[in-house]
Amino acid sequence: MSHVGVPRGTVRKRRSLALLTAGVLTIPALAGCSSDSEETSRGVPQDIAPAARDRVADGSTVNWAVDAMPTTLNAFQADADSATTKITGALLPTLFPMDAAGQPKLNPDYLESAKIIEREPKQVVLYKLNQQAVWSDGREIGAPDFVAQWRALSGKDSAFWTARNAGYERIEKIERGADDLQVRVTFAKPYADWRSLFSPLYPKEITGSPDTFNDGARTALKNTAGPFQLKSVSKAKGTVTLVRSPRWWGEKAKLDSIVFRAVAPEDRTKALADGTVHITDVDATTADRIALALRDGSNGQPLTHGPGADLTPAAALRSWALAHGSDEEQAEIAQVAREKNRKAVVAYGAEQKALRGYAVRKSLEPAYTQLALNGESGPLADDRVRRAVARALDRQELAETVLKPLGLPAKPLGSHLALAGQPGYKDGSGALGDQNTKEAQALLADAGWTQGGAAEKPKDTKAGSEAEKKDAEDKKKDADKEDKEDTESTESTESTEKTEADEKKTDKDEEQAEKKADKTDKDEEKADRAAVGADDSAASRAEGLYIVGQDNKPGAAPVQAPDTSTATHVLAPSRAAAAQSLALLRQASAVSEDSTTAEAASKATIQDKATAQDKQPGGAAGAYAPLGTAAPAPASVKGPLGKDGKTLTLRFVLPSGPGSQSLRGVGDRIAAMLEKIGIGTEITKVPDESYFKDHIASGDYDLALYSWPATAYPATDGRPIYAKPEPATDGSLLVEQNYTRVGTDHIDQLFDQAVAELDEKAARELMKQADARIWAAAGSIPLFQRPQLVAVDKKLANVGAFGFAAPRYQDIGFTDRQAAGSAADRKK
Repeated sequence: MSHVGVPRGTVRKRRSLALLTAGVLTIPALAGCSSDSEETSRGVPQDIAPAARDRVADGSTVNWAVDAMPTTLNAFQADADSATTKITGALLPTLFPMDAAGQPKLNPDYLESAKIIEREPKQVVLYKLNQQAVWSDGREIGAPDFVAQWRALSGKDSAFWTARNAGYERIEKIERGADDLQVRVTFAKPYADWRSLFSPLYPKEITGSPDTFNDGARTALKNTAGPFQLKSVSKAKGTVTLVRSPRWWGEKAKLDSIVFRAVAPEDRTKALADGTVHITDVDATTADRIALALRDGSNGQPLTHGPGADLTPAAALRSWALAHGSDEEQAEIAQVAREKNRKAVVAYGAEQKALRGYAVRKSLEPAYTQLALNGESGPLADDRVRRAVARALDRQELAETVLKPLGLPAKPLGSHLALAGQPGYKDGSGALGDQNTKEAQALLADAGWTQGGAAEKPKDTKAGSEAEKKDAEDKKKDADKEDKEDTESTESTESTEKTEADEKKTDKDEEQAEKKADKTDKDEEKADRAAVGADDSAASRAEGLYIVGQDNKPGAAPVQAPDTSTATHVLAPSRAAAAQSLALLRQASAVSEDSTTAEAASKATIQDKATAQDKQPGGAAGAYAPLGTAAPAPASVKGPLGKDGKTLTLRFVLPSGPGSQSLRGVGDRIAAMLEKIGIGTEITKVPDESYFKDHIASGDYDLALYSWPATAYPATDGRPIYAKPEPATDGSLLVEQNYTRVGTDHIDQLFDQAVAELDEKAARELMKQADARIWAAAGSIPLFQRPQLVAVDKKLANVGAFGFAAPRYQDIGFTDRQAAGSAADRKK
């Protein structure tokens, strides 16, 4: 399926420039948190039709669809994509591929062992290479290859155009061990994720110089070390062809060749029916068609779906009557339409028959979809508004919308840094709280967004302002002009009409007298209001504020006016917001064992005791809002909220391509959920190709949906995604991959501690603490793990929806010897 919504080059990228308005994060409320112990969650198993190698036939060619031709075969360059990953996985060494549980696992084809042999005074890792491991030119894989890759990716030489260097910059030196099969790596700083390094490993011929690194591996790889080697790259045909490597020392590849073929998502159903591909990611629509094809093939009944399936008997009869009627023009039109429909039915039937040869293998993709909230500016710069958005979401409903129709477990994701089934996964969403409409409304009210707020004047507009004076002057000028025109008209009348003019003058005088009387009444009314308001707090009037629950409005008991001569007036948060902050502080203390936070929570308990008034209807007591604004009611909000004359509306950017229907459906549901709490959304659909570059990366959005891939190394790969943006010399901020522009120093510190922690259990605990803080910041809201649907020729084994695991290309093949190589040649 199309991977719109997944950033290209998402792992360990260099920093990119974007503007950010820096602010202090107010820690939000934490409620309903899970226990401190690690959850024993189970991931969805992979679906690859496993078969023992002796049951898989030797020979044949498999055609594997990719989204587009790879622009480079160098996985460390910025434009590397999923096609690059697939192809290099079959050609180059991966020392620690991920297994089915999402953990890095030593690859015995390349390593006999790899472990930390020294921790003090510096970390030292010793790699013992498989003595049979050689490059396709016959040279042994050894220390020179490790050294060349380290120098290219260390970041010390800017001549190498690399998109990532995380981990390599921590290496101090690389040496040959006791023999040529040993590589000794010494780190200047401790590095917990050392297993992430040297995968894929390129030969020194590629990484040894900037020229070969930058250009030599973009369209060719002359030296490889995998079960397959590169035969050809054809841009004209849109194919990359791999063939079995004669130098491969491991278990022999079952297939003769693999052809990676560029096929657009919208063309994949036809490509399957034509037999031009054996393996392809598909969307739910194509998966449904394959399921229908398998069902129809077994019942032997006529098709009840496809072109013409919704034609009623009456419509069919009318079409026949028109086609055979006396009106020749109408008959010709009807005959053309009937013939077109007949051909469409025949073609659809043929496609459905061909699709019976495929199965849809499904699991959960090692990636998750999130709602991103851009905290750079606007309403979402206020963490209370971001938290309100998050608390308005029914994440269970959103997960069910996407996953339940596919027969996949529909459970919201509870972590930014691990997926269900991975070691260290823990649901940290309690740091933000579950869906709660009342809590979301209280947060918005505390942030000043209220019913009728869109009609208010900005707070800096006061009585007697220059604008009001100008309006008064303009009205006076208009009145003078009218009097002047009336006088000129009177003087120009004929003398014979003098009596009539005198009568008009008398009427006018009476009218002016009435106006004067009205003015006197209004002045008296104004004086009465001023007298009534004399008892109000002078400080409160000066600020243009009132306190909800202390204004004799519904939900608040009458209160005695304070003595303004001695009282000190402090602008304080509402009790609802204070209670939420208290809950968050308690949770943060429990998660991070922060004694300072616990002490603050204790003080907050003393200062913010609940009163009976808090339980009264009409809004949270103590919340501030502009003078005269009605207290927020707990009932569902009708219509958008406002503040300072502006409506609370967020720009929701979504991709418009054919492969993004599911994402747009999720966006529509989110918009409906936000509408219930008074937040309006302006949905903007943009082309897939510009979605990331022109909107997400540049910060041109308020809300957006996109995905991040899973990783076995969250301390390394997660930091650039959630790091607090840093000031650049030109005044802008470096955001790395943190496209939400939301981050804190504490989150950064936890990542830095985890990446240097060599105790795996302790490192995981630090990552759980970081995840809780990321939830609390409310810049990124994980929704669900993405579905993985792969259409595969039914006779193929050991391939399909791999889940976390990396493919073992040498094990893929046909179980039916007669089918080997036949399907790809079925051209219709």
